[in-house]
Amino acid sequence: MSTTITHELRHTVTAGWLLRLSGNKSPRRNHWQTKIIYFRAAAELLVTRPGAPLTWKSIVAAARPHGCRSTFYEVAGSHARHRMVDDLIADGRPDSVQLALRYLRTDPVEQLLDETKVWSYWPHRQQLLAYYAAHDLPPAAMATALTDTVATWGRQNEALAAAVSHTPPAGAVEDLTILHQGRLAAVRAAAQLSDVLRHSSGAR
Repeated sequence: MSTTITHELRHTVTAGWLLRLSGNKSPRRNHWQTKIIYFRAAAELLVTRPGAPLTWKSIVAAARPHGCRSTFYEVAGSHARHRMVDDLIADGRPDSVQLALRYLRTDPVEQLLDETKVWSYWPHRQQLLAYYAAHDLPPAAMATALTDTVATWGRQNEALAAAVSHTPPAGAVEDLTILHQGRLAAVRAAAQLSDVLRHSSGAR
């Protein structure tokens, strides 16, 4: 069972989205690298300017080596290219569509933060998958390890984790639904992991 689940985890929609974009090594028009510029800017602003409104203008101003309105809206907003939610919708399976609806935003900054969380969480997820591969765990133990990993990420990235009402990384939510093998809806999985992030930061 754990081998089958591990295979599913390595081929999630979120994983496919991230690996497809990050796998582009072309130095010209590398959309993933453009996204990372804005991911870093948003994450840094949350830390360095706590409580200050996060806007597209402040993110563009903080983007290095340079940001501009046009590239910001290439990576965030309803007309952005290669949105994570579009891959989830295109997948078409009920869990994927439900997850997409949970993360479908009208605010481009919130959409950027959702993707920033996935990018920031990804190294933790890779370590978790390596742990799964090294240990033959039942699904319940795998779910506990995932919850612990999300909590650790939240403690290490407190400002980002708290953004958008402690919304968890979409990749972690998708993974948790897989570990529960159809017995946990994406909306409930997201709510559970939001509670984990609130608890890890001491928020009420």
